[in-house]
Amino acid sequence: MFEQPRQPRRRRRLAAAAAALAVGISTAVTAITTTGAEAAVTADTLPLTIANQSGRGEQVYVYNIGTLLSTGQQGWADASGTFHPWPGGGSPPVDAPDASITGPAAGASLTIRMPKFSGRVYFSYGRKLVFQLATGGLVQPAVQSPADPNADTLFNWTEYTLNDDGLWINSTQVDMFSAPYAVGLTRSDGSTISTGRLKPGGYRAFFDALQDLPGGWAGLVRTRSDGTVLRALAPGHGVEAGALPGTLLDDYVNRVWDRYRVQTLTVAPFAQSPEIEYYGRVTGDVMTFTDAAGRVVTTFGKPDSDSILGCYKLLDAPNDLVRGPISRTLCAGYNRGTLLSSADQPYNEPGEFYADDVTNEYARLVHAQMADGRAYAFAFDDVGAHESLVHDGAPVHASITLDPLD
Repeated sequence: MFEQPRQPRRRRRLAAAAAALAVGISTAVTAITTTGAEAAVTADTLPLTIANQSGRGEQVYVYNIGTLLSTGQQGWADASGTFHPWPGGGSPPVDAPDASITGPAAGASLTIRMPKFSGRVYFSYGRKLVFQLATGGLVQPAVQSPADPNADTLFNWTEYTLNDDGLWINSTQVDMFSAPYAVGLTRSDGSTISTGRLKPGGYRAFFDALQDLPGGWAGLVRTRSDGTVLRALAPGHGVEAGALPGTLLDDYVNRVWDRYRVQTLTVAPFAQSPEIEYYGRVTGDVMTFTDAAGRVVTTFGKPDSDSILGCYKLLDAPNDLVRGPISRTLCAGYNRGTLLSSADQPYNEPGEFYADDVTNEYARLVHAQMADGRAYAFAFDDVGAHESLVHDGAPVHASITLDPLD
């Protein structure tokens, strides 16, 4: 029986006031409903300019894939923004139609149009990406698998949602750190905002620092036979691949567990409603959370490193209004090493993130090399608003800039 390859971990965003159900194959940015005087996005498509400032001579290929929000269909968009649904797949998977758009040469730019998608814009250097269709839908590149047909290709992607309430577009390192890029948008008043750009020399500095760390972190780096550094896997994938030990964060988890056997952990997961609090205590192998009335609202088993690094399994975060918000707060606290910094979470002092001897070193290094300090280095890096995301309710233009690998 064919087993569909494990898909890349997807960055998940919980709506601030309500839990919005994630849509589509990529669950890019689950949009927060726009309020106030912001105008709606009335056009069916939005221009997206891809500027190639990489300095690399290879041909660039671009792909815009996702879910068409008006119908829920999965598919791809061509350069004009026209939607094409995927045909049926197979078992084993069959090759998907060629959805590539020939990208701009070094120093040039290309403008395409984005439909109202929840999706991803992929870009690759030197060769096209291979997408396949299983009976359950699109098989996206599995960056952690050396058997994936894209394993030797230099590529990356951005995630976005464009709907009637605006555009949310972000850079992401949830699955890997690879070919650098920045995302941005232009507002109706002509002003621009952007994020995702590395510091000068930040690309090489990240890999140099990662490879100098003891404890297996250098095993996250993937290099092509010609010497090209392709990517560093996110540590959850590193645990899966055996590059990092499954006990990576156990010491920290044990200390957290011991502390909250004798002290209450207070979680206030909604920045706009700080009065909503939940209270956690550990008994045996279970952390139980109660509400202000003393009612049990959810429980968590003692998480392993994989659950923490992937923000799933024992730290699953459903799109509800209780367990999901608590879980994502815990996930951020474990990854940033702040659950011992304060019994009130989320703890939002970035200068004290990743300070424990046992921490997510990958996330620490990603944030350290970002020009504005913002990144999606793990799935819920938006807790406390530290994510590399830009949004506007009525944008007139979007951009992706392919940056140098230096």
